[in-house]
Amino acid sequence: MWPQSYDPLHNVVLSTACAALPVLVLLGTLAVLRVKAHVAALLGLATALVVAVAVFGMPARMALGTAVYGVAYGLFPIGWIVLNVIFLYHLTDQRGLFAILRESITTVTRDRRLQLLLVAFCFGAFFEGASGFGTPVAVTGAILIGLGFPPLLASGLSLIANTAPVAFGALGTPIIALQSVTELDLRQLSAMVGRQLPFFSVIVPFWLVCAFAGVRGTLEVWPAILVAGVSFAVPQFLISNYHGPWLVDVVAAVVSIGAVTLFLKVWQPRTHWALDGEPAARAGTATAAATPRREVIRAWVPWLILSVLVFAWGLPQTKAALDAISIVRVPVPALHNLVQRVPPVVPTPKPEPAVFNLNWLSATGSGILVAALVAGLVMGCRPRELARAYWSTLKLVRFSLLTIAAMLAIGFTTRYSGLDATLGLAFARTGWLYPFFGTLLGWLGVALTGSDTSSNVLFGSLQRITAEQLLLSPTLMAAANSSGGVMGKMVDAQSIVVASTATRWYGHEGDILRYVFFHSLVLACLVGLLVLLQAYVYPFSALVVR
Repeated sequence: MWPQSYDPLHNVVLSTACAALPVLVLLGTLAVLRVKAHVAALLGLATALVVAVAVFGMPARMALGTAVYGVAYGLFPIGWIVLNVIFLYHLTDQRGLFAILRESITTVTRDRRLQLLLVAFCFGAFFEGASGFGTPVAVTGAILIGLGFPPLLASGLSLIANTAPVAFGALGTPIIALQSVTELDLRQLSAMVGRQLPFFSVIVPFWLVCAFAGVRGTLEVWPAILVAGVSFAVPQFLISNYHGPWLVDVVAAVVSIGAVTLFLKVWQPRTHWALDGEPAARAGTATAAATPRREVIRAWVPWLILSVLVFAWGLPQTKAALDAISIVRVPVPALHNLVQRVPPVVPTPKPEPAVFNLNWLSATGSGILVAALVAGLVMGCRPRELARAYWSTLKLVRFSLLTIAAMLAIGFTTRYSGLDATLGLAFARTGWLYPFFGTLLGWLGVALTGSDTSSNVLFGSLQRITAEQLLLSPTLMAAANSSGGVMGKMVDAQSIVVASTATRWYGHEGDILRYVFFHSLVLACLVGLLVLLQAYVYPFSALVVR
């Protein structure tokens, strides 16, 4: 058993600086030096291993085990999702159906701002609720690039949109994981997050459109944006508070999609916003002849199949049934239950499990693959054609898969070596300002691990312990970890690589990071301010679940 040390240099500042080195190397080489993503990830991984072994005292064999564990998790399930979503996109593109789908969206609205709202925010929220783990960014990024959005905008805007729904993603998985490590009441945690994020479910659509079209362009379509945000926020609040975390995003997204679509049948902006190089058109101007309804339905069938199967695959009953006949659990050698987390990160010393779950049948990526194969057969593809398309997709995303694997290896190495906990403890020393910085701790956790679920597992216990020491509501701070974490989703390296792959812009991850970083940090600070008000100031404090 190797106990973690959170101040190996016996100097808080130096230990924290060393713990931050892997992140600084990764983000610095990516955003400042503009190194290719897979090279930056490998440099970050090498730095993490050196710091873990040489500074934090982790046995070398154990450190290598954590890296291998992270590589495996990066390829499966994360890389598995990306590979199969891009496979489906290529099939529809090769058959000419994506062009028809693009035209069908323009029948709802030709305004690019409203197309962005529908696809990135509303449609993306559904996929976040149904599956999470990179699926919404992969799907919406592919659709936006097909609609003609430039790669940077398609990538960056998909990432910005995939924030407010994240805490309830994958049928409530982040909240369920948070409950498991904090031992707080699940429904109270769900309710508390549901009293924080609905504010941002209204703000984020405005923020999204403003990032694309500026303030003036946003004001021209504010009624539609308000409809999208409110029709998502109200169900999000009601379901999270009176039902639980499981169906929050799915129901809220369906309501939002329906509300926006119906609203746009009776209201359109005076001038339709165009992309650079496209002519702007006034409402009511003539358009090309409409595509036959039969062809439109045919173009949407693959994505409807994907939606239905991904949702069905994500149901707990389905996962349990598939796992019962397929899952293989592999304890990681020289690592499983051999790393010990110690106070103050956990109440009592606790061994860290390290079991790789090869749920090859119940994984979301497997559901996407089944959907792609079924859709391919429905589109008339022959088995040999499907095999060729899959091989070409694999060649296309090979460097992306390498990058995702290395990114997750960094995350796992920092977690098991205690580097992340050292950073977290630095946030916990902020006294009465802890509600603000504790929220940013959730943001940091997602930025490091790429997952709100992982961030909650990582820092959930620390949030409860610190809150109780400062006489704050532990439910408030545990929920703040998840709510603040959602804003870190757009800057985590894993999501950025998923976005660059989906938009066929691999190699420009530094550009995407620079585009979204300001948005991520400011939105995280706004969540922190809300939590600070909920901790101390009436009437916000009345929203706190006791």
